[in-house]
Amino acid sequence: MDPYTWAYMAIMVISAYVSYKNRPKTTTPKPVAFQDFEFPQFSEGTPQCVFFGDCWTPDWMVLSYGNYRTTPIKTKGGKK
Repeated sequence: MDPYTWAYMAIMVISAYVSYKNRPKTTTPKPVAFQDFEFPQFSEGTPQCVFFGDCWTPDWMVLSYGNYRTTPIKTKGGKK
């Protein structure tokens, strides 16, 4: 191989090393807490309508919302 090939390879290795060292550091995101959800609430005296199934309405509010778990789901994993 000619000498220029070794120079190009050295520049490539140095460039890869500098790129690796200057990459942005990753941070793990904070898990979502129940307080982070913003559900619209009704006002006192607002008329209420009841829907069963999937429905679309132009004006909606949330009177109640599902049974959200506050404990982690634990599963048994691994090889059998």
